[in-house]
Amino acid sequence: MAAPGQNLAVVVHRAGDLRLENHPIPEPGPNEVLLRMHSVGICGSDVHYWQHGRIGDFVVKDPMVLGHEASGTVVKVGSGVTHLKPGTNGLLQWRGSLEQLCQAPGDRVAIEPGVPREMDEFCKTGRYNLSPTIFFCATPPDNGNLCRYYKHSASYCYKLPDNVTFEEGALIEPLSVGIHACKRGGVTLGSTVFVSGSGPIGLVNVLVAKMMGAAAVVITDISASRLQKAKEVGADFTIQVKNETPQEVASKVESLLGCMPEITVECTGVQACIQAGIYATRSGGTLVLVGLGPEMVTVPIVNAAVREVDIRGIFRYCNTWPVAIALLASKRINVKPLVTHRFPLEKALEAFETTKRGEGIKVMLKCDPSDHNP
Repeated sequence: MAAPGQNLAVVVHRAGDLRLENHPIPEPGPNEVLLRMHSVGICGSDVHYWQHGRIGDFVVKDPMVLGHEASGTVVKVGSGVTHLKPGTNGLLQWRGSLEQLCQAPGDRVAIEPGVPREMDEFCKTGRYNLSPTIFFCATPPDNGNLCRYYKHSASYCYKLPDNVTFEEGALIEPLSVGIHACKRGGVTLGSTVFVSGSGPIGLVNVLVAKMMGAAAVVITDISASRLQKAKEVGADFTIQVKNETPQEVASKVESLLGCMPEITVECTGVQACIQAGIYATRSGGTLVLVGLGPEMVTVPIVNAAVREVDIRGIFRYCNTWPVAIALLASKRINVKPLVTHRFPLEKALEAFETTKRGEGIKVMLKCDPSDHNP
């Protein structure tokens, strides 16, 4: 069911074909809420679907709304929703001796884009991100939330405290990747950590690793400006990679840290970087693969095996939104420096071009025409 209305959306039709279109405003189901979207970040996967029309086995076959790093305001709730409140217009309220009409805003929420469709074995064990039938925003065939109005499962919309901005709420999605990766890697008090790649995901891993108690974090990238941003968010050492071999990169990591890192978080998916990650990691340590590249890569697996280097993957995240909100509300983590560009929704195509060129760190789209504040 969908009601007519102005609902501007960013839609990919096929590789290279990105459009701004008006869609009907959706009607929330019994356990859903309708949101007026506020801030939506552009992810590398959004750009990849636009440029290539697919990521692995996920192929754009029908027009798909992009966007999955998002926050917004509740404007309508389904009949079964009790924990979230919509905005109210024209409520009669008393203020002193004056009776006046006023407007109360709805709950501000951050959206977790992955919603299980069934209670399968993965959901029962708390690893719902691995459910093969999961709904996920902007992963074919599921629509994302880069639009003015969007409906979502109420259980996966999390109320934002007053001291957490909409943009911080949208950044919980990439921050969650860092939380999940650092947990999978076992980062704890005194850990030494090597982060490969200084894009948005590499940077959130620096933030989270430091917050979880890492004593020293070294990060690599080919971009000097991105490494400078890494220093700003807490990296202890940076290495600008040029023509070094993977073994030479590993040697530089050890030299700067004064030891081989116990945990390596690989955020690029590039074959040479995965190789460097194996060579760099201390015997008995852990390599976490976050970045996704080609399906088949050549890696020094025997080197990892004989040194008991554990190689772990991550797929998105699970059970991270409450943790991330608590960290943001308590000011233990500051993600605000990650946002370098802002565009109104009407200029989404320009925003995507900016992201494609690799400018800045995180490009944020502002979907509410009446409020472009962070």
